Amino acid sequence: MPAFGPVSRRELVRLLRRAGFDGPFEGGRHAFMVKGDLTLVIPNPHKGDISRDLLRRLLRQAGISHEEWESL
Repeated sequence: MPAFGPVSRRELVRLLRRAGFDGPFEGGRHAFMVKGDLTLVIPNPHKGDISRDLLRRLLRQAGISHEEWESL
């Protein structure tokens, strides 16, 4: 059960795959993941973790609720 907080990019990709997304695929400036007709742009790998605020915005775009995220 992942905590709803800062998460590494690797962990984000792993959990999004568990939620049914495919990828990541290389795009223009950012990689993206796909689930059906939904395309989710994910952050580039940098030194730090993905902040709680950015994670919240990504999950909202992906249509994943806070409860669903914690049950992955």
